[in-house]
Amino acid sequence: MSVLPAKDLGQPRIIADHIPWPQKSPTSCPISAVKARLRTAGLRPTRQRMALGWLLFAKGDRHVSAEMLYEEAIRAREPLSLATVYNTLRQFSEAGLLRQVSVSGPKTFFDTNVSEHHHFYNEDDETVVDIPGSMIQVAGLPQAPEGMEISSVEVIVRLRRADGEEIETRMTGGRHA
Repeated sequence: MSVLPAKDLGQPRIIADHIPWPQKSPTSCPISAVKARLRTAGLRPTRQRMALGWLLFAKGDRHVSAEMLYEEAIRAREPLSLATVYNTLRQFSEAGLLRQVSVSGPKTFFDTNVSEHHHFYNEDDETVVDIPGSMIQVAGLPQAPEGMEISSVEVIVRLRRADGEEIETRMTGGRHA
């Protein structure tokens, strides 16, 4: 990011075309906020973690797969391997920065919203959308086996088009995927 003094105002101004992608506004997710978030979670802010943290958290609450984040990193010209993306997502999840949402077999999304809530999973375009926690009530849970306790309950509501038509393109961006 380039900061140059403004000639007229005597205050620094930021040159927007030098702000690394995806950040469009210097206040949306400053690099110092990503660094602080990593340190608070007990993670060392390495170059790879900083780059992926910026890509993950600069866009607000969202759901991404490792493959989606890898594609974003490639578009951002970050020299990372898919294995690094997987490892970093696992580390972020273990540190409480992300929540894993397993929707179908090996298909896993990572949610930047770690609060208690549930999800819609659209089978047609493979997108995940939050359902606020207060909209679903789970009753009649079984007794946990001896020595165990229920730590959480996650509900995934699967969706598909009612008319049976297939969607030709898959959504991968925005707040849905």
